[in-house]
Amino acid sequence: MTEWIPYERRVGHPADFRVRYRFYAQEEGGRRTLPYQGYRADFAYAADERLILYMIHPEFEDEHGQVIGREEHVPACGTALVWIVIPERRQDIHRHRIHTGTRGYMMEGPHRTAEVEVIEILGLFTNS
Repeated sequence: MTEWIPYERRVGHPADFRVRYRFYAQEEGGRRTLPYQGYRADFAYAADERLILYMIHPEFEDEHGQVIGREEHVPACGTALVWIVIPERRQDIHRHRIHTGTRGYMMEGPHRTAEVEVIEILGLFTNS
C-alpha cells in the first residue's frame, strides 16, 4: 500500500474538529472487522429525529494523537480528526450544530458503525 498522506497536508487547513469514537462490535450491529485509515464513513447527528447523512470523514489517530498509517486497522476506540467534505455545509449547517459534547454516529448507509462525541473544535470556524 502507498503511504497515507494526512488530510491537513492535502487540503492545506486543519481538521474541523476532533472526536472520541467507539466502533460497535458485530454483536451490537457493527462491522465484522475494523476499517483501515481512509475509511469514508458518513456522519449523522444523534439528536436528529430522522436520519440525515453528512459527508464528514474521520482521520484516525493513535494513542499519542498522531495520524495513523494506511496499512493499520484503526483502533476499536480512540480519537479521530474530522473533516467536513462540502465547505458550504460547514457554514450553513455544521457551525451551528457542532460544539464540544455534540454526539453522533459514523454511518455506512443507514447502519451505525460507531458512536462519536466531539471533544475539541479545531478549524470549524476558521476553515473556508
